[in-house]
Amino acid sequence: MRLVLDVENTVTNRDGKLHLDPFEPNNHLVQVGMLDADDPKATLTIKTLDHNEATDFTGFQRLEVQWNLDNTDLLIMHNAQHDLMWLWECGFKYDGDIYDTMLAEYILDRGQRNPLSLEACAERRNLNFQKQDTLKKYFKEGKNTNEIPLAELCHYLEHDLLTTCELFHACEKDYAKAEAKSLDTIKRVTFNTCKTLTEIYMAGFKVDLQELERVAKEFENEKAEIETRLQKKVREVMGDTPINLRSPEQKSQVLFSRRVHDKKEWADLFEFTSTQEEFKNAVAANSSPIYRTTAYTCPSCEGQGKVYRLKKDGTKFARPNKCKDCDAKGYKLKDSKQIAGLRFSAPSKKWVSANGFNTGKDELDVLSSTAKQNRMDEAFDFISDLKRHNAVSSYLSSFVNGIRSYTKGSAFLHVGLTQHITATGRFSGRNPNMQNMPRGGTFPVKKVFVSRFNNGKILEADFAQLEFRTAAFLAQDETAMQEIADGFDVHAYTAKVITDAGQPTTRQAAKEHTFAPLFGASGYGRTKAEAAYYKQFNEKYKGIAAWHTKLGNDALRFLKIENKSGRQYAFPDVTRRSNGTPSHFTMIKNYPVQGFATGDVVPVVLNEMHKRLRQMKSCLVNTVHDSMVVDVHPDEIDQVVKLVEDLNLDLNKLIEETYGIEMNVPMLLEAKIGNNWLDTVDI
Repeated sequence: MRLVLDVENTVTNRDGKLHLDPFEPNNHLVQVGMLDADDPKATLTIKTLDHNEATDFTGFQRLEVQWNLDNTDLLIMHNAQHDLMWLWECGFKYDGDIYDTMLAEYILDRGQRNPLSLEACAERRNLNFQKQDTLKKYFKEGKNTNEIPLAELCHYLEHDLLTTCELFHACEKDYAKAEAKSLDTIKRVTFNTCKTLTEIYMAGFKVDLQELERVAKEFENEKAEIETRLQKKVREVMGDTPINLRSPEQKSQVLFSRRVHDKKEWADLFEFTSTQEEFKNAVAANSSPIYRTTAYTCPSCEGQGKVYRLKKDGTKFARPNKCKDCDAKGYKLKDSKQIAGLRFSAPSKKWVSANGFNTGKDELDVLSSTAKQNRMDEAFDFISDLKRHNAVSSYLSSFVNGIRSYTKGSAFLHVGLTQHITATGRFSGRNPNMQNMPRGGTFPVKKVFVSRFNNGKILEADFAQLEFRTAAFLAQDETAMQEIADGFDVHAYTAKVITDAGQPTTRQAAKEHTFAPLFGASGYGRTKAEAAYYKQFNEKYKGIAAWHTKLGNDALRFLKIENKSGRQYAFPDVTRRSNGTPSHFTMIKNYPVQGFATGDVVPVVLNEMHKRLRQMKSCLVNTVHDSMVVDVHPDEIDQVVKLVEDLNLDLNKLIEETYGIEMNVPMLLEAKIGNNWLDTVDI
């Protein structure tokens, strides 16, 4: 039997965030709906387990659910992770094949990133889906799922089941078409990975709550110190004008020393500029320099910010008015006619934003490199502090507070990983997004993650140069393949080229430049030293450059490209630009490398590692891009280390057998182990 299944559960609103998982103490499973995919109307059944109007005290409803699961060959769901975790956590057993209609649609979407809710999928396919707006009123009233009238809840669940069934059959018809034949393998791997990621979520990652608070305090103190230095520096370069560095507009003014005339028209002005001269002229004509200011006491209110009107008898009114001369500030500003700010010039129209110029991480990196290369010590220190302040603020909000919010009472963070957010197939994180965890070995937040076992260890197995090896394989670049065989350190080479070009850098800092050309980036908008590396990259790795050209031509000819794994990416609106290259060229070059590396290779290896760990107490607790994290039982340390060693020997064979391809570039896992996720050492 092919069984369509959906669950309804209560939801907890805690700390302003919705928690839908079964690990939230107040959440419980309300209903399980099921139907036979091949005979839906005759077999539809809904089992109510815990509702205000009906509760399964006898356990008979549960037994019926389990009987259906025991007699199922294929379990069909929309967003299977959610349904599986509720089934498993509530004691139901199922270890057979699954079919996730959401993921099936995602693969068929070929990187277009269309909405994938059941409603959105049904609307795109013109299925008989009826919007269930009636339930929203109950949630607005503060009612939970188990408080919604049972008849309405059953109707809602019934309709979701029927729609999921329709969507399943529609998807299978599309997969049967010749143009989708290569997607079958991707579908199978994706469904297997869905089960693995669900089990990772359920296992949880143990959090040392005391260490978390120590790290939080450390970041908060550092943030306060940086803010003091930044405000001091702002006063030095801007004068007495108050500057809010949280404002992108005001931050742009500090860095570029210019104020935009008309914000509504500003960004559109540069759409048709084609030369550097035109860009500079447009900037000069539509913005003006900012001058340092000196504050003096407002003579009208004498610094009070308010003035008192006088009555006819000469006495003051009881209530004052705001001083209009100084807008109640108590002071006025006088231009010194000396240009304020750090006086950087935006290098291209790509830097233009609605608020002036972009001040994101990439832009700050370029400005920092420029300042260092030109010995602008004042600017370099300021930008370094600005970058660190942004990072620390992000660490506090995204990681420290995120971990606080989503760590359950048992001190476990259940790591949420999704497969359908990115265009390439790479995993995304949620609640919080652990995929954004900085990779450096010095990031202190990683120290809060420890083993659940007394004297246990944390092991991380990381692919070595996965993107570079992937690009070498896909492009069959002879130079890159030979360097991999020789053990060449490509990141050290990148650092040397940039350093020799006049911009000293480290191996770690150079990594982003190693990967960038693999993902389609050019030297445009970079420093001279960095641009020199990008040029040298294309000259050195001619096979990769030629492969990029072929991808562009394939996209123009077929409106799609296909990876060696069979994964496809569609470009329905691609056109040839005036310079001869296709539109969307960066994505066309990016998707195959990132897709094959983290969307195709990593899931295969992750599934295999999970399979080999199933007979142990040790378990997978996280995966971050191209690494896998294992919580190791103290009695199994040698066994898990040997597992990684054995897996290393089988890597290429696993990939070959899965996708039916010949891997002539070796893949490699490097493992570290330690008492926590931060303090790991090479094995």
